[in-house]
Amino acid sequence: MAPSDDPGQTARHASPFGTTPPDRPPADGAAVPGSRMPRWLPRAMVLALALFAVFQLGTWAFHQLTGLLINILIAFFLALAIEPAVSWMASRGIRRGLATFLVFLAVMIAAAGFVTLLGSMLAGQIIKIVEDFPDYLDSVINWINTHFHTDLKRVDIQEGLLRSDWLRNYVRNSATGVLDVSAQVLGGLFQLLTIALFSFYFAADGPRLRKAICSVLPPARQAEALRAWEIAVNKTGGYLYSRGLMALVSGVAHYILLQSLDVPYAPVLAVWVGLVSQFIPTIGTYLAGALPMLIAFTVDPWYALWVLIFVVIYQQFENYVLQPKLTSKTVDIHPAVAFGSVVAGTALLGAVGALIAIPAVATLQAFLGAYVKRYDVTDDPRVHGHRTFGSGRGLFTRVRSLWERRPGPERAEEAPSGESPGS
Repeated sequence: MAPSDDPGQTARHASPFGTTPPDRPPADGAAVPGSRMPRWLPRAMVLALALFAVFQLGTWAFHQLTGLLINILIAFFLALAIEPAVSWMASRGIRRGLATFLVFLAVMIAAAGFVTLLGSMLAGQIIKIVEDFPDYLDSVINWINTHFHTDLKRVDIQEGLLRSDWLRNYVRNSATGVLDVSAQVLGGLFQLLTIALFSFYFAADGPRLRKAICSVLPPARQAEALRAWEIAVNKTGGYLYSRGLMALVSGVAHYILLQSLDVPYAPVLAVWVGLVSQFIPTIGTYLAGALPMLIAFTVDPWYALWVLIFVVIYQQFENYVLQPKLTSKTVDIHPAVAFGSVVAGTALLGAVGALIAIPAVATLQAFLGAYVKRYDVTDDPRVHGHRTFGSGRGLFTRVRSLWERRPGPERAEEAPSGESPGS
């Protein structure tokens, strides 16, 4: 008989206690009916993606604006350097903008005059070297023929140079590199103009800039910000003062050497060596020494060798004796800290970092020094470098006391009656 939907059969499948049996647990991997994704998960995913995108965008923007940020940093320190002169003129009734313009005008006139004088001198010496080059070449050929018993001629050497592939390749590469040099010169001029504009704005609008910074700080922090600004001005001025002193000493020393060798334009060359070697970091020493060597070579090739030896010796004296002493006095930092800050600044920002490292570290050290609590130092001998050998007497003292107490005929005679020798 076919099964049918009768109530009896349904009752047999029901629970004997009249309740609905529990559902079976879902198999592994199967979705639970009625389950939903947590509401916070989509928001968290969107927030993570947004933060990642912002980080990537910030990294890209930072790399693109690194050059501008470095220019602004240089301009800020230049503004701090001329701040005392601008403030002094402003205190005499001159408007701050006009005072800043006058300071910049004086610096530009001095720099333009020095560059013009140096350029005319260099051009004249180069022309002289080119005109006298055949005579130099003849003297070198005669020296070689005399010492090595050869038969060289200047005409043969000139023809060999003109026909050489090296000279042709050099001329070709120089012609193609003119555009690259022009682009670099234009880029350098634009960078210099950017630094000058930012320096002018920082110096002219110094009070307004300080007000803007203090307006976003609570009153308790405003005094600290103004104190940090004042420390930065003093340390930057002290650093420039020390570099100026070293430039003066370097210029006088090189002037004495060049004048004793009868090198022409000795005063201008001395000023060149002093300024370039002190205010162009890393490569300034080599640039400063190359020009006097070139001018000395026009007088006598051996004079160029003497100038090179003097530049090397003086550079060592300046690095290890003069610079640490002057820097520690004017900027008030330890010589080792000054040297380490220059190395660190060079590693971070190159030549710019080497130039601003010492005033930046001096400013930071002076500002943080006010928040370091100091105590009275104990009178322990070890503070002054006096070593102690344990709590008892030293070995040398013990040996000496034993030697003095050793028994002997002389000491036995000197001992008083009733007292044994060595007691």
